[in-house]
Amino acid sequence: MAPPMDRRPGFSKRAQFSIFTSYVAAVVGGMLGLVLLVVSLFHPSAFAFARTAATDVAEPVGQASAIGRSNGKSVIDVVAGYIEAGSKNAALREELRVARSRLAEAEAIEEENRRLKRVLNMRETDGRAVAASRLIGSTATSSRRFALVGAGQRDGVMVGQPVRSPTGLVGRVLEVGSRTARILLITDSESVVPVRRTRGNVAGFAQGQADGTLIVRLIEMGINPLKKGDVLVTSGSGGLYRPNVPVAVVKEVTRDGAVARIISDPAATEFVTIQPIWQPVTDLPPPRPAPGE
Repeated sequence: MAPPMDRRPGFSKRAQFSIFTSYVAAVVGGMLGLVLLVVSLFHPSAFAFARTAATDVAEPVGQASAIGRSNGKSVIDVVAGYIEAGSKNAALREELRVARSRLAEAEAIEEENRRLKRVLNMRETDGRAVAASRLIGSTATSSRRFALVGAGQRDGVMVGQPVRSPTGLVGRVLEVGSRTARILLITDSESVVPVRRTRGNVAGFAQGQADGTLIVRLIEMGINPLKKGDVLVTSGSGGLYRPNVPVAVVKEVTRDGAVARIISDPAATEFVTIQPIWQPVTDLPPPRPAPGE
């Protein structure tokens, strides 16, 4: 007959021994844990080796976790830095644009002050300048060369008075209004200026060619002493123009003179002064004879 299926462990010595062993192991484990707890409370350094061993085992995991946190922080910092750098770059570009604009404005003001100082110095040097004004316009016709200045009769301007810039002769007054005056430029074909070379007594006449250059014809014929680069100034012959005012520089030597380039270009001139008509000093009259002579 088959054995019953609901046999209890108590009928098996192996099962009973296994249960007993588990009870003993639990009691021994509990007592060992209690002893270790008491030892750790009164002697913490006794288990340092265990703690260090545990930390050594867990070290690779900690390293990986630290690297992950560092990389994540680096990525966040890079993104935040990129966003912040973009806003700072935009602000810096705006500041640079404003700075460049202010620098250009300051340079323009400095250049204008420099031109005004040259005009003021010219007026102080000449001492008798009639008026100082700005060139307000010029003719666009190719055959004639005129300009307008913002000074007229109310400023003492008269027909025939020379007009010059800080760099040289510009022309002479042709017509005068109440507030403006019309200037015949030295480059006009109807303009003739007595000139001389700064080195030596080489005199001639400079006539405009309406193309920004002058034709220089010497008074004395013969060997042409002019050379390229010679500076020509007013000679003062015949009056009107004060002597030694720069006029032109020799550009090309011809058989009886030269082609010269004007020094004071009206297109690059902003301020001019109107000078009084110059009259050369004449010789004093002979002294009267004493009575009885």
